[in-house]
Amino acid sequence: MTAPGFGAELFLGRLRTGLLTPPPGDPRRLGDADEQFLTRLREFCENKVDSHLIEREDRIPDQVIEGLKDLGAFAIKIPQEYGGLGLSGRCYLRALMLVNSTHSALGELLAAHQAIGLPQPLLLFGTDEQKRAFLPRCVHEISAFALTEPEIGNDPFRMHTTAVPDRSRDTYTLSGVKLWTTNGTIADLLVVMAMVPPAEDRPGGMTAFVVEADTPGVTVEHRSSFLGLRGLENGVIRLHDVAVPAANRIGEEGEGLTVALAAQETGRLSLPAVCAAAAKWSAKVAREWAGARVQWGRPIGEHDAVAGKLAYIAATAFALEAMVEISGGRADLGGDTALEAELAKLFASEHGWLVADELMQLRGGRGYETAESAAARGERGVPVERLLRDLRIGRIFDGSTEALRSFIADAVLTHHRTAADTTLDAPGSGEAPADYPVGSRVLAGHLLFVEQAARRIAGPFAEFARRPESELGTFQRHLGRLVDIGAELYAMSTACAYAEALGGTDDAPVRLADMFCRQARIRIAELFARLVANTDGHDRALARAVLAGDFTWLEEGVVDPSIDGPWIAEPKPGAAIGPDLRRRTVTSGVGASPDLTECKGADDGR
Repeated sequence: MTAPGFGAELFLGRLRTGLLTPPPGDPRRLGDADEQFLTRLREFCENKVDSHLIEREDRIPDQVIEGLKDLGAFAIKIPQEYGGLGLSGRCYLRALMLVNSTHSALGELLAAHQAIGLPQPLLLFGTDEQKRAFLPRCVHEISAFALTEPEIGNDPFRMHTTAVPDRSRDTYTLSGVKLWTTNGTIADLLVVMAMVPPAEDRPGGMTAFVVEADTPGVTVEHRSSFLGLRGLENGVIRLHDVAVPAANRIGEEGEGLTVALAAQETGRLSLPAVCAAAAKWSAKVAREWAGARVQWGRPIGEHDAVAGKLAYIAATAFALEAMVEISGGRADLGGDTALEAELAKLFASEHGWLVADELMQLRGGRGYETAESAAARGERGVPVERLLRDLRIGRIFDGSTEALRSFIADAVLTHHRTAADTTLDAPGSGEAPADYPVGSRVLAGHLLFVEQAARRIAGPFAEFARRPESELGTFQRHLGRLVDIGAELYAMSTACAYAEALGGTDDAPVRLADMFCRQARIRIAELFARLVANTDGHDRALARAVLAGDFTWLEEGVVDPSIDGPWIAEPKPGAAIGPDLRRRTVTSGVGASPDLTECKGADDGR
């Protein structure tokens, strides 16, 4: 039976801190097999990967990709019975932190394959036959998840790709164009979402299929280029009359969105892990630079303006690591972490970006300069500008910040409509929650604040839950602020739980958790104030006037450098007219098994 979710309880005004308490022992220590794999992966990243080469050439070298395959990095969570390593989810998250801090394209390569690519949907929804057929291949072959289309932003029901069944041949014929498919230009296997037309004997609807990338009719038409994430194998895939066996359908017809959302929820902690790694690296660079750079007779870290940045970066890095470790541990234990993962993604993508921005400000002109340029003139090449470019996408993909706030609000309102009772605006007991193993009075005080604030936001959510859904559209930002408060409260809770697990009264983790909670409480107070004092209504009125063209005179006097074309390109149906741009790597070990000698029979700590 799935344990109750901490996030759902939090928004109902009930603080269940006991749900966050990790098992006894050092929470940083994983099982022997996990630790051995991470050691090999670190050695590979440090000795075999040239991140600056990836950045220059906008391409991950073949030997790096094949080396990762041989390590088993594409099969971290795939069970050993299918040839994978069978390691823990926390091991996977830490692996992402290692490779992403080496170069972000490596993290995307592994995450797009394991978090939302073929392994996860198969493990959750695949038949035994499908698992036996495809999971062993996922150890040494790359997969991609093809959902997005030109008309799809956060609305998957604007999908135009079709899957027409042929009952006589027991196949489906897929046709359509998929946009921004990460790993799509290099994938061997695709998970394709398509709409099956309804009929009298079947419901139809969005459905998931496994598609071989070399099937006739599958064409990579374009490799996309972005602000950051150089080396990312992302592109446009055309499917024209692609015949797919019915045996390759994942789940039933019409269950595609369920498959996609479940895989996404399981893999949503990937981005918080990436942001935690970025913040940890930022803390290292900020500390070293603020101690080395001297202005006005002393290191800049001793100046008050810079000290505030150092404190924010360090405290936030601790909180992000806590979120990943606590949430990842609960996921490994089978707890309901769907809402917590969404809160973690929301919080991490926003604050990870702010950390990178503060680091660039702290580094000044050297932060804006590329690492290679600095190295060419004799200084240490620190890729801060690359970090800023790479992290910016986190606020957009895997659910944009604005969409994610709405998704979380909808989930919370559903919980309120079905909950037996809700704790509304109760003042709190004045004591730390009884189920929390308090070792620090400082942390206990912060948890009391969390408890009281959770009750304060439960009331407004309960009130909105009683309103017709048609009335909620004009309250998106109001609900979003309530969600942001909840995300801050979740971050405070995990920071306290992690500090407690790291030593309870030990000074270092408690100091970091305390500082993070102090900073979070100020942000929360500002969010509560903006629930009342805001310009939401005036903003909506002005936005309508902008859309009506009332202020086009304001746009005069500038030159628009945009390249001509439609805002949204409508794909033309039919066969591809250009070359297939699919990249085929020079394989060095396809068919070989990853090194399991250090994994089999070892205690994995679960």
